[in-house]
Amino acid sequence: MNELEVLKQYWGFDHFRPLQDEIVASVLAGSDVLALLPTGGGKSVCFQVPAMVMEGICIVISPLVALMKDQVENLKRKGIEAVAIYAGMGKREIDILLDNCIYGPVKFLFLSPERLMSDLVRTRISYMNVNLIAVDEAHCVSQWGYDFRPPYLLVGAIRELHPEVPLIALTATATDRVREDILEKLQMKQARIFVQSFARKNLSYVVQQDQDKYKKLLRIVGNIKGSGLVYVRNRRETTEVALFLQRNGVSADFYHAGVEKAERFNKQENWTRGRTRVMVATNAFGMGIDKPDVRFVVHLDLPESLEAYYQEAGRAGRDGNRSYAVLLANQSDEMTLQSRYEHSFPSVDETRKVYHDLANYFQLAFGAGEGVAFSFDLADFCKRFNISVIKAMAALKFLEREGYLTLSEHIFLPSRLMFLASHEDVYRFQIENAGYDRLIKAILRSYGGAFEQFVKISESDLGNRTANSYDDVVRQLTQLQQFGLISYLPQSDQPQLQFVRPRVDFTHLDIDAKYIELRKKIYQNQISSVLSYVQTWKCRTIQLLAYFGEQDAAKCGVCDVCLAEKKADDTAQLADNIDYAIITRLQLGSASLDELMAELQAGTEQEQLERVRELLDAGKIKTDGKNYYL
Repeated sequence: MNELEVLKQYWGFDHFRPLQDEIVASVLAGSDVLALLPTGGGKSVCFQVPAMVMEGICIVISPLVALMKDQVENLKRKGIEAVAIYAGMGKREIDILLDNCIYGPVKFLFLSPERLMSDLVRTRISYMNVNLIAVDEAHCVSQWGYDFRPPYLLVGAIRELHPEVPLIALTATATDRVREDILEKLQMKQARIFVQSFARKNLSYVVQQDQDKYKKLLRIVGNIKGSGLVYVRNRRETTEVALFLQRNGVSADFYHAGVEKAERFNKQENWTRGRTRVMVATNAFGMGIDKPDVRFVVHLDLPESLEAYYQEAGRAGRDGNRSYAVLLANQSDEMTLQSRYEHSFPSVDETRKVYHDLANYFQLAFGAGEGVAFSFDLADFCKRFNISVIKAMAALKFLEREGYLTLSEHIFLPSRLMFLASHEDVYRFQIENAGYDRLIKAILRSYGGAFEQFVKISESDLGNRTANSYDDVVRQLTQLQQFGLISYLPQSDQPQLQFVRPRVDFTHLDIDAKYIELRKKIYQNQISSVLSYVQTWKCRTIQLLAYFGEQDAAKCGVCDVCLAEKKADDTAQLADNIDYAIITRLQLGSASLDELMAELQAGTEQEQLERVRELLDAGKIKTDGKNYYL
């Protein structure tokens, strides 16, 4: 099939969106491609369609596990084989999935960048028939970007394994400097660059200064019909704002990464399907969620960068209909942002201390821990060692950049199971150990393929099928693993932290102080850009587009600045029209105020009286106390 036939069969579209066809054609011609498409611009089609046209497998690097899992499920629903490998998976599980990518029908392998540190993964990739390398959220490769991820620098290693394979880098937010960095870090030579305008004509950007943000939020929710998103900075605020909206009769809920997985899914589902009108969330919510009819996105706190703001605001109006992105600010916001900046940069010694606190937290001896991964409870760690969460996260970023560890996001990994023994050995075990027979039969009947690969299981479901409690099922599965019959990986709902190198002592822990200073400078520039956007009385779209390199954009006509200017222009035009009517009438002769007002057509009575007073004060008309004349 050609690209249009693939698009029609799997995606149901007859035509590509603007730029998509050119991007796909360039990839099929073997060119490296950098594609900058705004949120909702259809980036995934740009690598998925050509990968389906060509023979072989497409390797996709993506920073967010939730986004990877979502894309894998979407592809599977279309009948396309896809798998994802990310932090928290066992070595045996990864081994089987990689084998399927080499010998099986898998068309897409999604990898978190941290996985590229593994020799196992890189070695297996060298044996794969790779047709395309896709780097999603490519701005993460740049230290000048707002969301720099050090493991992204390892993407170049894949290029060395398959130097002839084209690479496509995709992002929705990249300044000119970030674009240059992407091309360099991903070793893209003679790349074709496609940039779709960052302008969103249906999106009205609004900045409002207001001390009572809750009251203003309520007015926004009341004035704009349809569903919306409210972004706040921390988990506590999500609950407080959602409860405030509920008390005022608004259907609202809250969402953050600390909510249990099943509850998060229900909250997201209720909002996506319109059962909940407003979702109050941290920035953990939104990526990969395809809800086109979001009518408003409100930021109750200043974002840390215009890139983050553009991404989050862009989740409104993806259906093309009029929508609003409202940023609420007040005088204390600048101080809050500066305070956050100051806490985001621990000293070299503080960073070293966090590293050794981590090693003690996980009870790692010096020289131990290489390649070992742990479920990581950040809040518990910070409480135990009396460290601020912001400073701890910053230190982890620096340690990650130096190659000491990696940290994945908060993800849910369901329980998985695989039989290690043969069919015959399992059958023999059942005969000899009748107490496990019912559970083993339930597994075999409920989960096909468990002898060939890891399968997702539900301990609760197995408990219902065997008339056992959840704890009894877990206990029996653990014992079966101890007998060597199965490999059992219990579910996890926490971030995954992996030590890349063996633990080193304090004096041998190298931290690049110059790099920390560079990041401080970049962060300060990003904050300054946000404050300038808020404080500058200039078309919001022009400001945003200029930040992303579009210097000659026209006024949008729908932001708060443009609407205020239009109102002022309309007021001035109305005044001119009333003045002209008054002068024209008095040129015919004097008239009383009642006669004059009766003949005026433009404006309200109040506006007409105001213009009469203005003309009198300016000496352009006169009165004898009874009549008006020139």
